[in-house]
Amino acid sequence: MLFPKKVKYRKWQTMRRNPKRVGAATRGVTVAFGSFGLKAMADARIRSNQIEAARKVLSRSVGKAGRLWIRIFPDMPYTKKPAEVKLGKGKGDLEGYVAPVLPGRILFEVDGIAEKEAREALRKAGTKLPLKTRVVARE
Repeated sequence: MLFPKKVKYRKWQTMRRNPKRVGAATRGVTVAFGSFGLKAMADARIRSNQIEAARKVLSRSVGKAGRLWIRIFPDMPYTKKPAEVKLGKGKGDLEGYVAPVLPGRILFEVDGIAEKEAREALRKAGTKLPLKTRVVARE
């Protein structure tokens, strides 16, 4: 699974967002490396194990002939307190890392395989993620 080698701060603040004002992504919104990409249609926090599950599906479909790019990286830590623990006593322990994603962001890209295979592989990978996605082609 993906996680950063080193972080400056072990625990971050939550970074809450105003639900009435959800903006679209401005970076990473075009298919830059491959021919087809998987685009996020909603905002979410994608955990590293979800990225890994989608990567496994894609790498199986792409095989040795094609090429795969992962365009997001989970660098934001999240914490969790154990079950049945009373409130207080500080912030919970580090649970894992997430990649915050805004609508319009390209998550994965593939190249080197037929269009039908690429679209099916990206559709399957999208089912492993906690947000709605769309398969897009290079302009």
